[in-house]
Amino acid sequence: MNRIVSWFSYGAASAVATKLAIQHAQGREVVIAYCDTSKREHPDNRRFHRDCERWFGQEVLILGNDEYERDPDVVFRKTRYLVGPSGARCTAELKRKVRLGFQRPDDIVILGYTAEEYERRHKRTAAAEPLVKFWPILWERGITKADCLGILERAGIELPAMYKLGYRNNNCIGCVKGQAGYWNKIRINFPERFAEMAAIERELGRTICKREWTDPDGTRHIERIPLDRLPPDLGRYESEPDISCGIICQSAAAEIEDCDNEVEAA
Repeated sequence: MNRIVSWFSYGAASAVATKLAIQHAQGREVVIAYCDTSKREHPDNRRFHRDCERWFGQEVLILGNDEYERDPDVVFRKTRYLVGPSGARCTAELKRKVRLGFQRPDDIVILGYTAEEYERRHKRTAAAEPLVKFWPILWERGITKADCLGILERAGIELPAMYKLGYRNNNCIGCVKGQAGYWNKIRINFPERFAEMAAIERELGRTICKREWTDPDGTRHIERIPLDRLPPDLGRYESEPDISCGIICQSAAAEIEDCDNEVEAA
C-alpha cells in the first residue's frame, strides 16, 4: 500500500493534519517528516516536538539539507538571495528540495494546508507538482487555522511560544516572507535577530520590506526599505492569535478524541 508522508512543520495546522492522517491511514504506513531549520526557530519548538510525538504516538523523522548546514542564514549568504516573486530561497533549499528528495512517486503527501489556504496554496502547489498525490485532509473537513489552534488547546497541548507571542505562524524567527508590521514586531520581541537580519541585508545589498502605494492617477509606486531604516510605526501586525473552537473545530476535535479512546480501549 502507498505510504502516507505528513510534513510536520511545528505549526498547529500540520500537527492536526498529521494526527488526522494517522487515524485515517487505513493500514497504510504513516511517515511524519520534519525539514530541519531549528537553528533559527524558537527553542520552545523542541518541547512542542516532544508533546506532538506523544500525541501522535510515533516519532517524527528529522531531515535536512546539510549543504547549507540546515541554516537559512547560510542559504542567504551562499546564494546571495533572500526573497522574491518566486518565494524565499531558504524555503526552496531547506524545505522543498528536501521534501522532493525524500518523497516516493507513489506517496500520499500531506502538507497541512487549512481550508482557507486551499485556493491560494494547495492548488498552486498541486499545479506545480502534478505527479504528486496530495491529500488535503484539513480542507476536506473545512478546518481553518484558527480551528487547529483550538483543537491543540482542547487536546491539552500547549501552543508553541511564537503563537503565544502573537505570531500567526510558527516559522523561523525573522521570516523573510514577512513585511513591515511583522518585522517591527520581531524588532520588539527579538531585537538581536532583527539586528542580525539587518546586517545580512546590508552584506548582500538586498531588502526584505517594501512600501507600496498608488497615486490618484493610477500610478503604482514601490519603495524598498532596509530593516535598519524601517520606521517603527510602519505596518500593523495583530497582537493575539485568532483561536476559535466552533462547530467544525469541535467536530474535528471529537473525531480525534473518539479515535484516541478506541486506541486506549483496545
